[in-house]
Amino acid sequence: MRSPETRVLGIDPGLTRCGIGVVEGSVGRPLTLVDVGVARTPADLDIAKRLRLLEQAVDDAIRTHRPDVVAVERVFSQHNVKTVMGTAQASAVAMLVAARHGIEVRLHTPSEVKAAITGSGRADKAQVGHMVTRLLRLDSAPKPADAADALALAICQIWRGGATSRLDAALAQAAAR
Repeated sequence: MRSPETRVLGIDPGLTRCGIGVVEGSVGRPLTLVDVGVARTPADLDIAKRLRLLEQAVDDAIRTHRPDVVAVERVFSQHNVKTVMGTAQASAVAMLVAARHGIEVRLHTPSEVKAAITGSGRADKAQVGHMVTRLLRLDSAPKPADAADALALAICQIWRGGATSRLDAALAQAAAR
Protein backbone atom coordinates (compact mmCIF):
# COMPACT_ATOMS: atom_id res chain seq x y z
CA MET A 1 0.00 0.00 0.00
CA ARG A 2 1.31 3.39 -0.98
CA SER A 3 1.89 6.04 1.68
CA PRO A 4 -0.22 9.24 1.66
CA GLU A 5 2.68 10.94 -0.10
CA THR A 6 2.42 11.91 -3.74
CA ARG A 7 4.69 10.38 -6.37
CA VAL A 8 5.40 12.79 -9.20
CA LEU A 9 7.11 12.16 -12.52
CA GLY A 10 8.73 15.41 -13.64
CA ILE A 11 9.49 15.91 -17.33
CA ASP A 12 11.87 18.59 -18.61
CA PRO A 13 10.99 18.23 -22.29
CA GLY A 14 13.60 18.38 -24.97
CA LEU A 15 14.13 16.64 -28.27
CA THR A 16 17.84 15.91 -27.79
CA ARG A 17 17.79 15.59 -23.98
CA CYS A 18 14.57 15.01 -22.05
CA GLY A 19 14.95 15.05 -18.28
CA ILE A 20 12.88 12.46 -16.41
CA GLY A 21 12.78 12.54 -12.61
CA VAL A 22 10.59 10.87 -10.01
CA VAL A 23 10.16 12.32 -6.52
CA GLU A 24 7.89 11.24 -3.70
CA GLY A 25 6.77 13.43 -0.84
CA SER A 26 4.27 15.84 0.62
CA VAL A 27 4.27 19.39 1.94
CA GLY A 28 6.11 19.64 5.24
CA ARG A 29 7.86 16.26 4.95
CA PRO A 30 11.25 15.31 3.57
CA LEU A 31 11.26 14.53 -0.14
CA THR A 32 12.58 11.26 -1.55
CA LEU A 33 14.38 10.80 -4.85
CA VAL A 34 12.95 7.73 -6.56
CA ASP A 35 14.75 7.91 -9.90
CA VAL A 36 16.31 10.36 -12.32
CA GLY A 37 17.69 10.19 -15.81
CA VAL A 38 17.81 11.75 -19.23
CA ALA A 39 16.35 10.26 -22.41
CA ARG A 40 18.59 11.17 -25.33
CA THR A 41 17.91 11.08 -29.04
CA PRO A 42 20.46 11.54 -31.83
CA ALA A 43 20.13 14.84 -33.68
CA ASP A 44 20.66 13.13 -37.03
CA LEU A 45 17.74 10.72 -36.55
CA ASP A 46 14.39 11.34 -38.25
CA ILE A 47 12.09 13.47 -36.04
CA ALA A 48 9.35 10.83 -35.92
CA LYS A 49 11.83 8.23 -34.68
CA ARG A 50 13.18 10.65 -32.09
CA LEU A 51 9.67 11.28 -30.78
CA ARG A 52 9.06 7.54 -30.65
CA LEU A 53 12.21 7.09 -28.52
CA LEU A 54 10.97 9.79 -26.13
CA GLU A 55 7.54 8.18 -26.01
CA GLN A 56 9.10 4.85 -25.04
CA ALA A 57 11.26 6.45 -22.32
CA VAL A 58 8.29 8.25 -20.74
CA ASP A 59 6.12 5.13 -21.02
CA ASP A 60 8.84 3.04 -19.34
CA ALA A 61 9.13 5.58 -16.51
CA ILE A 62 5.37 5.57 -15.95
CA ARG A 63 5.13 1.78 -16.00
CA THR A 64 8.12 1.41 -13.66
CA HIS A 65 7.30 4.13 -11.13
CA ARG A 66 3.50 4.47 -11.32
CA PRO A 67 3.32 8.21 -10.55
CA ASP A 68 0.20 9.88 -9.22
CA VAL A 69 0.83 12.98 -11.34
CA VAL A 70 3.05 13.94 -14.27
CA ALA A 71 4.49 17.47 -14.12
CA VAL A 72 5.71 18.89 -17.43
CA GLU A 73 7.48 22.16 -18.07
CA ARG A 74 5.14 24.53 -19.90
CA VAL A 75 6.65 25.49 -23.25
CA PHE A 76 7.33 29.19 -23.51
CA SER A 77 8.13 31.32 -26.52
CA GLN A 78 11.75 31.68 -27.49
CA HIS A 79 13.48 33.46 -30.33
CA ASN A 80 14.74 30.14 -31.68
CA VAL A 81 11.66 28.62 -33.36
CA LYS A 82 13.41 25.33 -34.09
CA THR A 83 14.24 24.84 -30.39
CA VAL A 84 10.75 25.73 -29.19
CA MET A 85 9.18 23.37 -31.76
CA GLY A 86 11.28 20.43 -30.57
CA THR A 87 10.51 21.25 -26.95
CA ALA A 88 6.78 21.52 -27.71
CA GLN A 89 6.81 18.19 -29.54
CA ALA A 90 8.61 16.46 -26.64
CA SER A 91 6.17 18.05 -24.20
CA ALA A 92 3.18 16.82 -26.20
CA VAL A 93 4.60 13.28 -26.24
CA ALA A 94 4.95 13.32 -22.43
CA MET A 95 1.39 14.61 -21.97
CA LEU A 96 -0.01 12.06 -24.41
CA VAL A 97 1.69 9.13 -22.69
CA ALA A 98 0.45 10.29 -19.28
CA ALA A 99 -3.09 10.70 -20.61
CA ARG A 100 -2.95 7.23 -22.17
CA HIS A 101 -2.22 5.87 -18.67
CA GLY A 102 -5.01 7.97 -17.13
CA ILE A 103 -2.58 10.07 -15.11
CA GLU A 104 -3.22 13.74 -14.36
CA VAL A 105 -0.85 16.15 -16.12
CA ARG A 106 0.14 19.49 -14.62
CA LEU A 107 2.11 22.17 -16.44
CA HIS A 108 4.49 24.56 -14.69
CA THR A 109 6.34 27.51 -16.17
CA PRO A 110 10.11 27.71 -15.74
CA SER A 111 9.79 30.79 -13.50
CA GLU A 112 7.15 29.06 -11.34
CA VAL A 113 9.48 26.09 -10.83
CA LYS A 114 12.46 28.33 -10.05
CA ALA A 115 10.40 30.33 -7.54
CA ALA A 116 9.14 27.16 -5.83
CA ILE A 117 12.61 25.63 -5.57
CA THR A 118 14.87 28.64 -4.91
CA GLY A 119 12.53 31.44 -3.85
CA SER A 120 13.32 33.43 -7.00
CA GLY A 121 11.70 33.07 -10.41
CA ARG A 122 14.93 34.38 -11.94
CA ALA A 123 17.27 31.76 -10.50
CA ASP A 124 19.82 30.23 -12.84
CA LYS A 125 20.36 26.53 -13.56
CA ALA A 126 23.19 26.30 -11.03
CA GLN A 127 20.94 27.64 -8.24
CA VAL A 128 18.16 25.20 -9.18
CA GLY A 129 20.63 22.31 -9.23
CA HIS A 130 22.03 23.33 -5.85
CA MET A 131 18.58 23.49 -4.24
CA VAL A 132 17.47 20.18 -5.78
CA THR A 133 20.63 18.64 -4.32
CA ARG A 134 19.87 20.06 -0.86
CA LEU A 135 16.15 19.26 -0.88
CA LEU A 136 16.73 15.65 -1.93
CA ARG A 137 19.80 15.28 0.31
CA LEU A 138 22.05 14.23 -2.57
CA ASP A 139 25.85 14.19 -2.59
CA SER A 140 25.99 16.13 -5.86
CA ALA A 141 23.69 17.80 -8.34
CA PRO A 142 22.15 15.52 -10.97
CA LYS A 143 23.82 15.92 -14.35
CA PRO A 144 23.09 17.14 -16.93
CA ALA A 145 20.95 20.11 -15.90
CA ASP A 146 17.93 18.51 -17.65
CA ALA A 147 17.90 15.83 -14.94
CA ALA A 148 17.95 18.41 -12.13
CA ASP A 149 15.23 20.40 -13.92
CA ALA A 150 12.99 17.31 -14.12
CA LEU A 151 13.40 16.79 -10.36
CA ALA A 152 12.67 20.48 -9.75
CA LEU A 153 9.41 20.12 -11.70
CA ALA A 154 8.42 17.14 -9.57
CA ILE A 155 9.23 19.02 -6.36
CA CYS A 156 7.29 22.07 -7.55
CA GLN A 157 4.26 19.86 -8.20
CA ILE A 158 4.46 18.26 -4.75
CA TRP A 159 4.69 21.62 -3.03
CA ARG A 160 2.24 23.60 -5.19
CA GLY A 161 0.12 20.96 -6.87
CA GLY A 162 -2.27 20.27 -4.01
CA ALA A 163 -3.19 23.92 -3.66
CA THR A 164 -3.61 24.28 -7.43
CA SER A 165 -5.87 21.21 -7.58
CA ARG A 166 -8.04 22.51 -4.73
CA LEU A 167 -8.31 25.93 -6.42
CA ASP A 168 -9.28 24.33 -9.75
CA ALA A 169 -11.94 22.22 -8.01
CA ALA A 170 -13.36 25.27 -6.20
CA LEU A 171 -13.49 27.25 -9.46
CA ALA A 172 -15.21 24.38 -11.25
CA GLN A 173 -17.75 24.06 -8.45
CA ALA A 174 -18.45 27.81 -8.52
CA ALA A 175 -18.88 27.75 -12.28
CA ALA A 176 -21.37 24.87 -12.01
CA ARG A 177 -23.68 26.94 -9.81
